Amino acid sequence: MLTDEYDDLRKSVESFAREVVAPVIGDFYERGEFPYEIIRKMGAMGLFGLPIPEEHGGMSGDYFALCLALEELARVDSSVAITLEAGVSLGAMPLLRFGTDEQRAQWLPALAAGEKLGAFGLTEPGGGSDVPGGMRTTATLDGAEWVINGSKAFITNAGTAITGFVAVAAITGRRADGRPEISTIIVPSGTPGFTFSEKYSKVGWSASDTRELAFTDCRVPAANLLGERGRGYAQFLQTLDEGRIAIAALSVGLAQGCVDESLRYARERHAFGRAIGGYQAIQFKIADMEVRTHTARLAYYHAADRMRSGLPFKKEAAIAKLASSNAAMDNARDATQIFGGYGFMNEYPVARFYRDAKILEIGEGTSEVQRMLIARELGLSGL
Repeated sequence: MLTDEYDDLRKSVESFAREVVAPVIGDFYERGEFPYEIIRKMGAMGLFGLPIPEEHGGMSGDYFALCLALEELARVDSSVAITLEAGVSLGAMPLLRFGTDEQRAQWLPALAAGEKLGAFGLTEPGGGSDVPGGMRTTATLDGAEWVINGSKAFITNAGTAITGFVAVAAITGRRADGRPEISTIIVPSGTPGFTFSEKYSKVGWSASDTRELAFTDCRVPAANLLGERGRGYAQFLQTLDEGRIAIAALSVGLAQGCVDESLRYARERHAFGRAIGGYQAIQFKIADMEVRTHTARLAYYHAADRMRSGLPFKKEAAIAKLASSNAAMDNARDATQIFGGYGFMNEYPVARFYRDAKILEIGEGTSEVQRMLIARELGLSGL
């Protein structure tokens, strides 16, 4: 059971999603347009600052509070939810965890207010899940500046009018054993040599911003190193463990949205003289959807609780991400089936849910990677 404080937050975001996001997001989605006004209002509510300390302009909440907000937003739309998730988990949290006092003072207040968005430049066109093996982007220290060359793919929040920076993972040298030394460097928007493509034409998340990035002799101060030199990949892994809980919460929101819409439709839609919700075939389908959603929610609650308590949570985060993304995909398919022909029409939310669900089995670690992590935590990888 949620405490009163958490439940008040959940109800507040639920109302915002229903009253502010739901009436207009479909048009943004179909136009592939970034919803700046919605994001501004989310910032004014303090959603981007939920897990950020008050001294940095945030709400001094925790990661679980962020997860509750993500779930309620995703019950209505995943584009605004992923904008919040990436802006906090991949933009603000690395600065909070690894940044210098000067970097935090420069960036965190605007990020916490939703006035600026941060992005994390990790994935490369030829890399995918093999981050260190596929990385080609380099950063060379030239006096008091880093010189960055390379490209990134599938980067969220990288090209909006309010994007403040991209934290770029790059090879900054070689270790004694020949492995790449990977570091993270903050590249502010507008820096010469940093360019981005037009928005991708995506299957889903159409009202969010995703770009390919290019760096050509891009120079930034040496002080823009985020965290320790050579620790960029380790920092990313920690960031990703946390982010998987957030993606799990978003996935649960989508799964719950499918239940919400299917229940409404099952009561309103009549066939053969009665509401379709009166037929056992529909009842069983919705019951299965509810079971998946409930189970996945418990999984991310458990992972978030371990994280909040300072306990190891890598395995639990992977379980939550795997279970919830499966639930989202399965529920989206079943909801579309319940709606029949109308489920194939983009004017209905379940069509957006169906388009949005698949990426949840891919982004921030594929389902195959989650299974690999779980098996490794069970001690099977060394056999």
